[in-house]
Amino acid sequence: MSDQFHMSDTLCGADATWLHRLAVLTSGMTLVLILFGGLVTNTGSALAVPDWPTTFGYGMFLYPWSKMVGGIFYEHTHRLVGSVVGLLTVMLALWLWIAEPRRWLRVLGTVALIAVIAQGLLGGLRVVLPSAGIGLAIIHGCLGQAFFALTVGLALCTAREWTQAPQQIVASDADRLRRLCILTTGLLALQIVFGAILTHTGMLVNAHLLLAALVTIHVFVLTARIRNSHSDQPRFVGPSTLLGALVVLQILLGLGSYVGRFTSFQLPYAWMTGLALPIAHRITGALVLAICLVLTLRAYRLVASPAPAVGRLVAVGEMPA
Repeated sequence: MSDQFHMSDTLCGADATWLHRLAVLTSGMTLVLILFGGLVTNTGSALAVPDWPTTFGYGMFLYPWSKMVGGIFYEHTHRLVGSVVGLLTVMLALWLWIAEPRRWLRVLGTVALIAVIAQGLLGGLRVVLPSAGIGLAIIHGCLGQAFFALTVGLALCTAREWTQAPQQIVASDADRLRRLCILTTGLLALQIVFGAILTHTGMLVNAHLLLAALVTIHVFVLTARIRNSHSDQPRFVGPSTLLGALVVLQILLGLGSYVGRFTSFQLPYAWMTGLALPIAHRITGALVLAICLVLTLRAYRLVASPAPAVGRLVAVGEMPA
């Protein structure tokens, strides 16, 4: 991202505003897609529609609404929302290549386009290759979360704050803050992988719980460092506060999901909580990863290490008595 600071080379004015809005819309629709993906998985509707890319022989957008009932509703709606996300991503990538001077941002748009195409193919292959369904479902779920984080990154990088010269903060803990951000983001990404494996196979429960503890520790260490050293920086304090709150919520949702699936205890309104808790857990996990990515990007852009002191050599004979 060597050209990110050349502000004269960035898109400005109304074009920049509308490009940012498109990126935000793409990110929001991706979160809706994750919601319907969770509904498909947790209602067992993954194969409710036996063909792809058609739906019971109909073109995807021609399937009658009156027939969208039960699992078909969840699966077909998931396909429709996925198509909308794909269209938005195509528009975003094209707009970036046509109007965005920052090459690294155009490349990120292309990566997003490749990722959304891969997601569509994985979803389709899961239908036409049912024998590989679980493995494809795990990859599909992990890539979906990563794609959402990528769209959030694109929304951030097309925002006004990224098209203006950064007001950098000189901080002695700059390197430590960056390392902590990267490590926390990496642990969150790994936790999503273990979560997808647990969701689709019921395996690695202990690994998922252990990693959840590590993630929690790192998130609270990160939020504490920001509050102690950068409490006057709202671009860090706001997201870190939200991050900490979402992690607490995520723990509660995870405990509820664990009790509902792996114990004999009957949760109140089990017919509803058994569906709502794991889906909310998945959405919250996506938000936590995205917010941590935002903090990481801002840490690299806005926080600078102090310049090393330049001393002069003093001859022994010149030293004061």
